[in-house]
Amino acid sequence: MNGAESTDVIIYVVSDSAGDTGDLVVRAAVAQFHPIHAKIRRAPFVADESALVRVIEMAKASGAIILYTLVIPHLREAMNRLAAGSNVVAIDLLGPLVESLENKTGRQSRHEPGLNHVLDEDYFRKVEAVEFAVKYDDARDTTGVKKADIVLVGVSRTSKTPLSMYLAHKKFKVANVPLVPELKPPDELFVIPKERVVGLTIGVHYLNIIRKERLKALGLPDSASYATAERIERELAYADEIMKRIGCFVVDVSHRAVEETASLILEYVRGN
Repeated sequence: MNGAESTDVIIYVVSDSAGDTGDLVVRAAVAQFHPIHAKIRRAPFVADESALVRVIEMAKASGAIILYTLVIPHLREAMNRLAAGSNVVAIDLLGPLVESLENKTGRQSRHEPGLNHVLDEDYFRKVEAVEFAVKYDDARDTTGVKKADIVLVGVSRTSKTPLSMYLAHKKFKVANVPLVPELKPPDELFVIPKERVVGLTIGVHYLNIIRKERLKALGLPDSASYATAERIERELAYADEIMKRIGCFVVDVSHRAVEETASLILEYVRGN
């Protein structure tokens, strides 16, 4: 092909799902032939042979190529037969690979269109939840309290942030709010349904050890007021008062791994 000839190619992407997979493959292939311009025409959610007949007729009339991602066997067989009978170039993207996997594994394909989109949606929900947890960590923006699926409240070092991230990977949007005697808690905490709020508490001795280790890690003396038993008792008493005011579910995180605490929270949330 030289520069004086047409560089337009028509490609029909036929699928019993949305056709995104075929579309991506076509674009990747065409990119190797720049400056060829491909006109991609989708025929998504094909459900019967009559739809295939219409596509093949249009492809034959325009000299187009067909790329198809049909996972339902009778539709794939019909496309093979109809395309061959009409002398239309039709490329089966998934069929050979599915058959090879069946032979290799000894298992049958589920033959269900759109399963990859289920995975994609699942992935993107997880990414969205993680981004939410980062944005609304430590009450940086209290508007997240109303938007969250779960709001964690508790004093410093009760695993609010690790729990937020863990629950985000379970596709829950989590905001967390530190409870500090010197700071007024956001009004949103007392407006949202109490079932969406989870309080985190901890034993004084256990938190004292954790905070001292935190201070050491920061290169600070472990005698700072942040880690004293008196300060911790005051904070926990204040947090307990707030949690009772909200009427929320409370989990004691003392000696519990993040996964164990998260499991208790998920059990509670899914039961409400």
